[in-house]
Amino acid sequence: MRCVVANWKMNLASREARAFCEDLLGHFTPQAGIEVGIAPSFTFLHLVSELVRPIGLQVFGQNGHAEAKGAFTGEVSMPQLRDAGCSGVLLGHSERRQFFGETDAALATKVKAAWQWDLLPLLCIGETLAQRDAGQTLEVLRQQLSILAETGPGPLWVAYEPVWAIGTGRRAEAAQVREAHAFIRGELNRHLAGTDYVVPILYGGSVTPESFPELLTIPEVAGGLVGGASLDPRKFAELVKQAG
Repeated sequence: MRCVVANWKMNLASREARAFCEDLLGHFTPQAGIEVGIAPSFTFLHLVSELVRPIGLQVFGQNGHAEAKGAFTGEVSMPQLRDAGCSGVLLGHSERRQFFGETDAALATKVKAAWQWDLLPLLCIGETLAQRDAGQTLEVLRQQLSILAETGPGPLWVAYEPVWAIGTGRRAEAAQVREAHAFIRGELNRHLAGTDYVVPILYGGSVTPESFPELLTIPEVAGGLVGGASLDPRKFAELVKQAG
């Protein structure tokens, strides 16, 4: 199975989101074995869900709170994501970790909450430039995946994001991606030993139609978590086509 997920981050407004979906529908052809998702802002989850679910696209929240309800101003709960039409949720994105102090301990509770409300967690992991330069990449990935020892097994997608290759113009070399994805697969096999869960590992470092074909030839790269290129419906449709 291959997966392509658009992360719109804090971009677009409802009018633009509608135009994107309508344009995408004109260029998108569902393909067997390819799962496609869009993670829009909370304010137009309902809209995007209504437009894309009929053609089989999944909708992801960009974040979710572990508690089902309560006095958590500014947060959105997992059941609220379900109510808005989501089937999955991004968790641990590098920007959440960097700018909002999201910890591995918090993510463990969020993964379990997502499962409780029948949402697919897309867990994002990856190292900063300082960590890579210090030779700590694999240790960082090991630590970030260690939450699975607490959560136990369940349906999961993982996205490897080399933080230093997101929106910087820098690109991870194929050998670096290969090493990271092979290591992640080994850790997933260790944590999920004895279960039937198959976890696709997406790559999330400035994916574009120019870089994606080569990335897809790397073992254990099952698809892409797409940032900037996902804001253009034709580029996103091309990425989906390439995944086939």
